[in-house]
Amino acid sequence: MECLDPVLGAGDLASERLEQANINPQTGLATDYLNHFNEVMMLLEMLPAMPDCAEDVLAWEPLDYEGHFENSTFKDKKLAILAYHAAPAFLRETLEARVADINELVAQVQSQLREAPEPALVAMEVADFATHQIKPLISTASGVIHGHVEPEAEQPEGDAAQAEIDALFA
Repeated sequence: MECLDPVLGAGDLASERLEQANINPQTGLATDYLNHFNEVMMLLEMLPAMPDCAEDVLAWEPLDYEGHFENSTFKDKKLAILAYHAAPAFLRETLEARVADINELVAQVQSQLREAPEPALVAMEVADFATHQIKPLISTASGVIHGHVEPEAEQPEGDAAQAEIDALFA
């Protein structure tokens, strides 16, 4: 019995099938994952007008890519997970690094809300922080999903990773 790793563009992961499922056929990643972060972002931005949203912000928990799809109503969640495993490793790693950054910042905000005597007292500060710190990271994660990865200066392999991504879209 032969066990082959899934390959983007072939078999179950044919480009047409991925496109129909709203999964990027070049990267193997789906923007649906970002809904998890967009939900908490929306709550954070609503805090100044609706401090009661603090409870929902505090209840929010990080979910990795697979966990999101396993728990979602996404129609093609098994395909999304399969495509994720076929995605180039540098894209998965870059996405996971941005997600870790987002999770860390949300945890900081959650701590700030927990420590405040009243959520309303820090609501504007939290919303501003979310808009200027968390939202750009979500946009960066979206860029990774769409194959737009900037090499990081401190990583010597950055140029090689960018060359690989450029080759994907050539």
